[in-house]
Amino acid sequence: MELSVRFRREMDKGLCRDTNPTAAVKMLPTFVRSTPDGTEQGEFLALDLGGSNFRILLVKVQGNGEQKVEMESQTYDIPELVMRGSGSELFDHIADCLADFLEKMGIKDKKLPLGFTFSFPCLQTKLDEIKSSIQKTSAHDQMSSYQSVLMSWTKGFRLSGVEGKDVVSLLRRAIKKRGDFDTDIMAVISDTVGTMMTCGFDDRHCEIGLIVGTGTNACYMEQMRNLQLLDGDEGQMCVNTEWGAFGDDGALEDLRTDIDREIDAGSLNPGKQLFEKMISGMYMGELVRLIMVKMARDKLLFQGNTTPDLLTTGHFSTNYVYTIESDKDEEGLANAEKVLRSMGLNPSAEDCAATRRICQIVSTRAAHLCAATLAAVMRQIRDNKAAEKLRITIGVDGSVYKNHPEFSRRLNKMVRRLVPDCDVRFLQSQHGSGKGAAMVTAVAYRLAAQHAERQRILDTLRLSREQLFEVKRRMTEEMARGLSKQTHDQTSVKMLPTYVRSTPDGTEQGDFLALDLGGSSFRVLLVRLKKEKKQKVDMHQKIYSIDQDTMQGTGEELFDHIVYCISDFLDYMGMRGASLPLGFTFSFPCDQTKLDEGILLKWTKGFKASGCEGKDVVMLLKEAVRRKQKFDLNFVAVVNDTVGTMMTCAYEDPQCELGLIVGTGTNACYMEEMHNIETVEGNEGRMCVNVEWGAFGENGELDDFCTEFDRAVDECSNHPGKQRYEKMISGMYLGEIVRNVLMDFTAKGLLFRGKLSERLKTRGIFETKFLSQIESDRLAMRQVRSILQHLGLTGSTCDDSVLVKEVCSVVARRAAQLCGAGLAALVDKIRQNRNLNQLSITVGVDGTLYKTHPHFSSIMQETLQDLAPQCEVTFLKSEDGSGKGAALITAVACRFKSEKLL
Repeated sequence: MELSVRFRREMDKGLCRDTNPTAAVKMLPTFVRSTPDGTEQGEFLALDLGGSNFRILLVKVQGNGEQKVEMESQTYDIPELVMRGSGSELFDHIADCLADFLEKMGIKDKKLPLGFTFSFPCLQTKLDEIKSSIQKTSAHDQMSSYQSVLMSWTKGFRLSGVEGKDVVSLLRRAIKKRGDFDTDIMAVISDTVGTMMTCGFDDRHCEIGLIVGTGTNACYMEQMRNLQLLDGDEGQMCVNTEWGAFGDDGALEDLRTDIDREIDAGSLNPGKQLFEKMISGMYMGELVRLIMVKMARDKLLFQGNTTPDLLTTGHFSTNYVYTIESDKDEEGLANAEKVLRSMGLNPSAEDCAATRRICQIVSTRAAHLCAATLAAVMRQIRDNKAAEKLRITIGVDGSVYKNHPEFSRRLNKMVRRLVPDCDVRFLQSQHGSGKGAAMVTAVAYRLAAQHAERQRILDTLRLSREQLFEVKRRMTEEMARGLSKQTHDQTSVKMLPTYVRSTPDGTEQGDFLALDLGGSSFRVLLVRLKKEKKQKVDMHQKIYSIDQDTMQGTGEELFDHIVYCISDFLDYMGMRGASLPLGFTFSFPCDQTKLDEGILLKWTKGFKASGCEGKDVVMLLKEAVRRKQKFDLNFVAVVNDTVGTMMTCAYEDPQCELGLIVGTGTNACYMEEMHNIETVEGNEGRMCVNVEWGAFGENGELDDFCTEFDRAVDECSNHPGKQRYEKMISGMYLGEIVRNVLMDFTAKGLLFRGKLSERLKTRGIFETKFLSQIESDRLAMRQVRSILQHLGLTGSTCDDSVLVKEVCSVVARRAAQLCGAGLAALVDKIRQNRNLNQLSITVGVDGTLYKTHPHFSSIMQETLQDLAPQCEVTFLKSEDGSGKGAALITAVACRFKSEKLL
């Protein structure tokens, strides 16, 4: 347990940008971003170099559910002269062998992608990343070129001129020198990564690769946010721990023995790979030999006798440890005697038993050391996922693990003891790291092809600067048509007069009721405006709900329910029977001919109450009051929530002359010159115009910007063909757009492994609040994953979470840009109305999407600034525009009324 804690600290050092240069455990990024998902397919070459010989493989992968892999391979020796020569000689030899293999396979004329398993510590960097998602490139063009610089030789290799050099360049140079074939070297990986990828093709829970053979190492899938060596914090990447170097900085000194120090001193790289020298097959037999020599010299073995073989380095093979440790005592003792006699010794039965015990102790220590570091890696993954119980598979390769059953048994048992809260499976790699190199290449090709297809789809949701200018131009055109008496009836943007002629001047006072109706819940408020400077507005409120049956029943039922709630509120406030002026925030399109009259044009936001459209909502409310006879209303002002927002902010900032709502729906209002409003008599002064811009696009103005996803959302809405602009912007629809994109991605096998959950098929299940949560900069990928699990997507991966976040980002960005383009049209119109070169103005804003989405407001403001550079716009968040604002409109109207009487 102590060792596991130490190794976790070393991992943290390696991951941290500041401490990595001095860390012993280097935690090298591999640029392998995903494990196989079973859909990979194609032909790939693999080159597996890590010992005194190497393999070349032709791997044919057949995915799409069948997950079939066919392999043909050949092993080539590395001559002794080449092993002791220069790097260029080694890579020339590899190129010659590749040519021979391709000739034999009859594929020398094909240019196949090649994965290179290079089982030595390398520092990898990604050189050619995709610079723009708009680039039209092939899957191959989108592959990253790799540079893989050899840090140091291990495993007895000592070729000159390679350390500090890029092995990819060396191999490419050797291939080019021959000139008779070519390959795409797509990926350079360690054997550990290859093992993880091989096993990952068979078991998607495989996120750790482990090698215990001639050397030892491990890799695992780490969260990008923890990899400080690289930019970017989304998704995951395989990290090659290079844990063989654990202890090179002294972290294992209290655990190392004199025997360990003797082995290290006699090695090719003293002071390096100290952890590996306590575990791996290259040193295990030698550890046993040195212990036997020491015990013989202390007359504890072989009656104090030694032989030249016993005293010769390397003469006690690690294979001897396997045979002596046979699980059958008699067989193990017999093997011990046979081995010892082959070394010229004449062992007694006690000598054989002692030798067997030495082998057991050395291999047990190796297994337990390995288990301790594995436990640290598993805890890191568990913590990354915030999982109470982790289910994980460890892909394993290497001669020690495979040939030494007792080692693997002890390792498995100790891992389960150290991490009891993990459901761990060990899966032996059946085809070695060669297949893994091919799988890394296959995954890279699959990711590139999927990335290209996803970007092609998402590009339909991305708007260029030119397109945004066109949206602004069309909005300006429709606004002009809406203000004109001749074209008002034909336009989609109705530019409704509100009969609000002024913003507050601060002299308003008195008690006012406010009624805020715009969704499935509504509020009744008492607003007291005082003359005192401190606490000028005093508010009390109560929230009431409207059930679905009432929303879609009759108008009489709806307004009777509203009157009942107002009466209940007056009772609650101790004002039964009071007669007060009321500001009625009615957040639906209305045609007003005066302030206390509003003809409902059409229901939106899911309302369908019959007998209301075409009627005056003030009369419908007053009729319900008469029916109930609970109280009286002496004046009712019909208020749009957008206007209320503007009035609330104007109470704080006299420069506020626009109102904007971006919530369940979206709308805007602004102070227009009376002489421009042809639908109203009079030319003097200004009047607030309710733009009703949600309907922009109903005459086809947005058709060339609408995608298949917008059309799907529109067709399934309560009002197909209506509110087209609103359906591309507001909170009621963004989640649905995202859901439709996710379903399309899944159907095309680009997301969730092509498996569509029943819950995701449900309309409205992906709420817009999820966009705000998922796009939060503070939200880790594991929290995105928990949202997906809530949606029934229990098998979603980290990669899926990254993609879902990207979809949310693209959809929300488009909404904010469209909103910014509409605002740009409004502020520029005000500037031109007043013949100003520069306009300084404030916009009062309300709505949950604007207030809660982490990036909506900034993107909208950037777009506005870009499209209307001559306008300096300040945004002021409204504090209760539809309640306080409604009361202020009523108060201003009452002030005007009293001024006229005077």
